[in-house]
Amino acid sequence: MPLSSVQGSLLHPTKRGNKRKYMTCSSDGLECTPTDCIQHCSPRPTQRLLSRGKENEDNLFVIARRPRRKRELVSGLSWDHLPDELLLKIFFYLPLQELLKMASVCKRWHRLVFDESLWHSVDLEGLTHMGPALQHILKNGVRRLRCPRAFVEELQFTSSRPLQLIQMDLSSSIIPVAALEGIIASCTQLQDLSLEGLQLSDTVIHSLAKNGNLEQLNISGCSGFSSGALEGMLKSCQRILQLNISWCDFISDHVKSVVHNVSPCVTHLNLSGYRENLTLEGESMKLICDSTLLMADSFPVLAQLKYLLHLSLSRCYHIHPAALSDLAKKIPSLVMLDVFGLINDSHLPALKKEMPHISINSRLFSTIARPTPAERAVGHNSDCTMWNQRCRLRVRL
Repeated sequence: MPLSSVQGSLLHPTKRGNKRKYMTCSSDGLECTPTDCIQHCSPRPTQRLLSRGKENEDNLFVIARRPRRKRELVSGLSWDHLPDELLLKIFFYLPLQELLKMASVCKRWHRLVFDESLWHSVDLEGLTHMGPALQHILKNGVRRLRCPRAFVEELQFTSSRPLQLIQMDLSSSIIPVAALEGIIASCTQLQDLSLEGLQLSDTVIHSLAKNGNLEQLNISGCSGFSSGALEGMLKSCQRILQLNISWCDFISDHVKSVVHNVSPCVTHLNLSGYRENLTLEGESMKLICDSTLLMADSFPVLAQLKYLLHLSLSRCYHIHPAALSDLAKKIPSLVMLDVFGLINDSHLPALKKEMPHISINSRLFSTIARPTPAERAVGHNSDCTMWNQRCRLRVRL
């Protein structure tokens, strides 16, 4: 056999064995692909550190890549991260309807939406179902409440602590006497109150006596309370500046209770609508009277009221028009005079000429202690004010 053939036969098996050695790299003896061999024979990378902030310990430099979602949460601003004080400040500028929608977002927002700081001033005029809303708002720390011409169904109101009401307008509303008694009985801080046209009771009047800071009280057209209850309330509330008790269901005892017990610092007093047993003794500064028994000989009594600003003699038919010209001299502080029904329109210019510094018949309706003057037309910009201020939260229909 030639030497070249021998060498070839020896070399051939050697090459075939090396091929098997590189191809058979699996532990189970199966033949692997070249890719598997590369992965098997390549050195393993250094294990990445999973703990945040420890990438460079032991002089090892590892580039750790955080998840994209986590990076966005850290760099962005979440509502959940805002403190309660800031959320309350944001909610403060929302209207009533939008504020109530926020309460359904989560439990935390529901708690913040009904925080007392957001419900200090509420206007519920026009709301259909007044009972549940009124009960909820009263317990939520409201201080200024306006809901005139409202219909309140049966309201079982009980409160373990006094209400924080300072101003309240329930004028011309329909509300059960028992419900009204429950509300007023829980009030001790009232300063301005209007219950015009409501059915009251002695319990309501006795409860009003607990409000020693009462300054404006309008119970015009009310009924259902005795003269004794009225007397006790007026004795307790000696800070009343404006009192409107016109056209109430009064008898002579009621009028005497007012005249003899009204606060000496009263500035506005409306006694319109009483045709009998009306005297002027004890009234001061501003007087509204409507009585057929009032005559010109009462003017000396009025002259003793040094601070009288506004006098109404409307429908006092026994006063002769000629006697009115002396009012400017007898009452120098007088700035407004109402004489509707006493003087014809033809004689009014002559009276105004005699008293140029007095405004005569300038207002058709009395504004005494009324939260919204009746002379304002419905829909007027200031028609929804309460004692010259708007409520922050208001029902918008």
